[in-house]
Amino acid sequence: VVGAATFIAAQALLARGEDMKGTIVRGIDPALEGQVTDLAVTSGSTLAKLVPGSFGVVLGGELARAMGVREGDTVTLIAPSGQVTPAGVVPRLKQMTVVGTFDSGHFEYDSALVMMHQEDAAKIFRLEGPTGIRIKLKDLHQAREVAFELSRSLSGDLLIRDWTRQNKTWFAAVQLEKRMMFIILTLIVAVAAFNLVSTLVMTVTDKRADIAILRTLGSSPKSIMKIFMVQGALVGVIGTLSGLILGLGIAFNIDVIVPAIERALNASFLPKDIYLISRMPSEPQYADIMPIVVISLVLSFLATIYPSWRASRVNPAEALRYE
Repeated sequence: VVGAATFIAAQALLARGEDMKGTIVRGIDPALEGQVTDLAVTSGSTLAKLVPGSFGVVLGGELARAMGVREGDTVTLIAPSGQVTPAGVVPRLKQMTVVGTFDSGHFEYDSALVMMHQEDAAKIFRLEGPTGIRIKLKDLHQAREVAFELSRSLSGDLLIRDWTRQNKTWFAAVQLEKRMMFIILTLIVAVAAFNLVSTLVMTVTDKRADIAILRTLGSSPKSIMKIFMVQGALVGVIGTLSGLILGLGIAFNIDVIVPAIERALNASFLPKDIYLISRMPSEPQYADIMPIVVISLVLSFLATIYPSWRASRVNPAEALRYE
């Protein structure tokens, strides 16, 4: 565990004039929030502007644009836990000042999340204190194990959720896409291997006379076979390394390349309201790259066997008959 921060989670309506949006309110402690999130506040320096008693809010960028508000504007927060009056339950209304906006890169949060100071949230929703604790791990893949250990060691009416379960369906879809991409890339490499076979076969056919001369000079069929296997292997290695370098170059600069192409074509490859993300993240993984590289090299080597065998079977007398 590398960080922990308390929070208050609730739902409310955010209104400005006649415009009204359903939102998720998160009361945070600005001093601790930096331990569990790398949130980019795009307007209004930092979360430190959330001072207790000021009733300031930081809105998601998409939510702020949808409501047409900017830093310094006033919005009305309508809490469901209202006041009981002779006329019935009246929702609690509170004027809030927008002190900044943020961009998480996740459309679902950017279009619905409202952050305020934890103490202000407790007053508005009539809570005695935080409703939860967020924990950040050094290794995110241990989230399920840590959640299990916490459920064993803690008692009481608690709900423990880790990121793998909270977004289980979404990550299952991502895993399925990764498997499909691996299969597609393997098929592409296989097609390239067949092209290598065809190229080497044509080379052998074109060089029959040269092969025959080498045989008459004393070269063995095994040495002839080695020549074409080395040629094919070099083509495979150079092609694989070139593709690897080019692919890594694109992957590390995808956040620059994709927006440039979108601007040039006036199109959007990842609509925010469909894919829920506003940018294309890229983090090359050794475990994903190496299998494709190994398969490419192995198929390239296998593709050289048949053409090399044909070259070693060339009959010198027959090949030189019409030369």
